[in-house]
Amino acid sequence: MSKGKCCAVGYLILLVSAGAGATPAAWLPNAPRDRDYYDGGNPSPAKVHLGAQLFFDKILSGNLNTSCATCHHPLADTGDGLSLSVGEGGRGLGVTRDTGAGPDIVPERVPRNAPPLFNLGARQFEKMFHDGRVETDPGQPSGFRSPAGDDLPAGLDNVLAAQAMFPVTSGTEMAGQYGENPVAAAAAFGNLHDVWRQLAERLRNIDGPGGYVEQFVDVFDDIDEASDITFVHAANAIAAFEAVSWRADNSPFDRFLRGDRAAMSASARRGMRVFYSPGKANCGRCHSGSFQTSHDFHSIATPQIGPGKGDGVSGNEDFGRERVTGNKTDRYRFRVPSLRNVTLTAPYGHSGAYDTLESMVRHHLDTTRSLYNYNPEQAVLPLHPDRSVARADLLVMSDPQLVERIAGSSELGPANISTREFNELIEFLAALTDPSSIDLRRNVPHSLPSGLPLAE
Repeated sequence: MSKGKCCAVGYLILLVSAGAGATPAAWLPNAPRDRDYYDGGNPSPAKVHLGAQLFFDKILSGNLNTSCATCHHPLADTGDGLSLSVGEGGRGLGVTRDTGAGPDIVPERVPRNAPPLFNLGARQFEKMFHDGRVETDPGQPSGFRSPAGDDLPAGLDNVLAAQAMFPVTSGTEMAGQYGENPVAAAAAFGNLHDVWRQLAERLRNIDGPGGYVEQFVDVFDDIDEASDITFVHAANAIAAFEAVSWRADNSPFDRFLRGDRAAMSASARRGMRVFYSPGKANCGRCHSGSFQTSHDFHSIATPQIGPGKGDGVSGNEDFGRERVTGNKTDRYRFRVPSLRNVTLTAPYGHSGAYDTLESMVRHHLDTTRSLYNYNPEQAVLPLHPDRSVARADLLVMSDPQLVERIAGSSELGPANISTREFNELIEFLAALTDPSSIDLRRNVPHSLPSGLPLAE
């Protein structure tokens, strides 16, 4: 931790110790402001409206059966409530979603938990995905480092838009399996440009009043006719929708930082002290700054469940950040998540291994012990008629050598706090919830230009 951060944390501890009458100092972590977001937090309403329709429209999937919202739905607080998502080919929404039945069983499942999308329109979020494989990099032709390398097109507004380019290229998430449709075939051969071209062509064919062509022409200055529409434009609109709709920076903690001394309860303020104090939970070591994240990558020995990312001898492991950097010291490291709205975004961890906030916090307090005593029954796995698949989800956790390696990677030592302090810590984490995020029904459009159904 830098000297400046240590001083800030130290002052915060003194502030909390001072009690309810203390007013936050101006140089403490600030609550976010409009200028901290792209477009000053106010992109054009027409762009946001277009992005909302694209986010929910299954026209962007190979088989016309999956949308961005399938795994990131407002009714599930921008996730899906599952430990591991079912993308292309699944049935249902949220925790009711299954992997199909009979000959239509989904051949693959998403190997990582669907991360929440809150506040990703803030400029400080420069890395996307659990392993940070899409990140801002002015040295790249597109301005971003990504799995597409130099093939990522130019013209993307920000890293959030760059992220939106990739789920549609994944056979597991949205494209479908080889042989099912032309988009899936292009994705299977790694021809990302052809995936993006085909999807843009679909959008170009939806003309007429209120259609996609009319909206794209209205929103983007460089579009005069249907042939000008590219998937980069679609990604930019989706990013604008996400940035505006899921901005969450009016929590009790934010109001406290803005000077509202009564915004947080006394026990939440004590929990804030437990959170930041190096002698207590010391969460602020990694969960620092306005959004409680350092944007860095660490290992906390989170249990690995699910099909894995193809790593290790078995292929069931997930090496995390090492997959991006190639550095073995990054093995099992994952991005430090923001804690905004954390009470709403279960399950937790890159694999969704923990179903409750309390269990996730307890894991942080003694990672090795928690890993060795992990109870897989708490995982919220999608329904599947073949129970052998459920056993396959636990192949890594059933291998003592692999579990030992994960345990050895942990960067956290045990932390001792009392039961009262634990409860106060949980209450502080609850104070990071923006009330406007509790009911997100307003984010769901009533209809789509494609005419495809919104329901799953």
